[in-house]
Amino acid sequence: MPTRPGETPGRIRNGWREVAPAQWKAMFAAWIGYLLDGFDFVLITLVLTDIADDFHLRTATAASLISGAFITRWLGGAVLGAMGDRYGRRAAMIASILLYSLGTFACGFAWDYTSLFVARLVIGLGMAGEYSASATYVLESWPTRWRNRASGFLISGYAGGTVLAAELYRWVVPHGGWRWMFWIGVLPVLVALWVRRTLPEAGDWQRQIAARTDGERPDALRPLFTGRLRGGCNAALAAVAVVALFCVFTPVGAGGVPWLSGVAALCLVAFAVQLGGRRGGLLYVSLMATVFCAFLYSWPIQALLPTYLKTDLGYAPAQVTDVMFYAGLGTMAGCWLAGFAGDLLGTRRAYAYTLLASLAFVFPVFAVRDSLPALGVLLFGLLALSQGISGILPKYIAGHFPTATRAASLGFVYNVGALGGAVAPVLGARLAEGMPLGRALAVLTFGLTLVVVLLVGGDVPRRLGHLADRQLPDDQLVPEDGGAGGRSTGAVPGPNSGDAAPDAP
Repeated sequence: MPTRPGETPGRIRNGWREVAPAQWKAMFAAWIGYLLDGFDFVLITLVLTDIADDFHLRTATAASLISGAFITRWLGGAVLGAMGDRYGRRAAMIASILLYSLGTFACGFAWDYTSLFVARLVIGLGMAGEYSASATYVLESWPTRWRNRASGFLISGYAGGTVLAAELYRWVVPHGGWRWMFWIGVLPVLVALWVRRTLPEAGDWQRQIAARTDGERPDALRPLFTGRLRGGCNAALAAVAVVALFCVFTPVGAGGVPWLSGVAALCLVAFAVQLGGRRGGLLYVSLMATVFCAFLYSWPIQALLPTYLKTDLGYAPAQVTDVMFYAGLGTMAGCWLAGFAGDLLGTRRAYAYTLLASLAFVFPVFAVRDSLPALGVLLFGLLALSQGISGILPKYIAGHFPTATRAASLGFVYNVGALGGAVAPVLGARLAEGMPLGRALAVLTFGLTLVVVLLVGGDVPRRLGHLADRQLPDDQLVPEDGGAGGRSTGAVPGPNSGDAAPDAP
């Protein structure tokens, strides 16, 4: 591994001993929370047909239950992220776990479509907060030199949750019905209680924010409410965005989706420009666009792979479950690989190189038709490289923001970009109207992966950010002195801090 500024070979050779027991404990708590987050989110996809039968829903109406969580994600990311910046990462993580677990628990008591949809909105709020709170908590707790690995280890929990949900589905639903899957989803409450009782606060936040002698705490949402007129306008803007997204993702907006999507996009860009300010607005928007494209290349496969296996290949449900197991395992392994690659090569280079390597698997995956083992191996490779690299996406985004506004900025940027996950299946289905579904998924995945390679590999967001702020650091998760060694959890970043060696253009 190359030596970075401020590191000595002796410190590098310390290996895993650089990570203190308390830091491993922080990772474990956040990882379990993220595993259960993934478990809760995919439940709806597994039991959707059962719900549609019970509530007598049409396919389009039932599918809107999946998209329901996306309506509130951007709001949850901003609000719970701002809570994490002001009151601490641990408090935001607890609030997020409580929201999504209680929302999932409520799904089990739903008596009709509306009650279930409202519970899904609550889950969306909690999921968004969990991403920003857990990511900032772990990244700011682990040694600087290990923060890509910390990011990859953390995000692998989500893939583990999807595998766990698929395996439990085999046993629970046939014997107890779909509601029991949601009632099991209340278990994360126990994790929240444990976190509240035993875990310390994130190191960087504790030193840079909590330890301030002037008593000032950051308020990331302040730019939205400086003055009665601006506050009122932004409250109305938020309502318009929620209503527009509701119409887009439910049958209510049938026939008006293009212009409703445009209205929602304009509202969210307006928030991004205000949150980023004169210097950071362009950075916010460009990062949102990058994450949006990342979801567009990855979610067609995530959302439509089971459909492809059933319709195009004629696989039985048990065979589909086996293939999805390979896919989830590949994503989890890829997250671990991404963490090591990021710390070795630098976040940006690892992201771009790994995505380029994934292109070799795209078309072969959809060329295999008669061999389940071959398909499983190819899917494992594709998702390890293409989906797994998302393991260091939190590190990539968080490095653009200072500690004082990191959770809110990460939460907002990521969860607005996550709307690409709701758009992607629609694009895949539309493209499949003129060609076989497998070819449509291959074309979307290949083309949009190249777009993300150019955006991340070319460092487009940071370059655009430099147009407005020439003092923008390269990586604000890396202290100026390169203090990665020992058991330090990070020092206060200087104005020109950056991971210059591997991530410099």
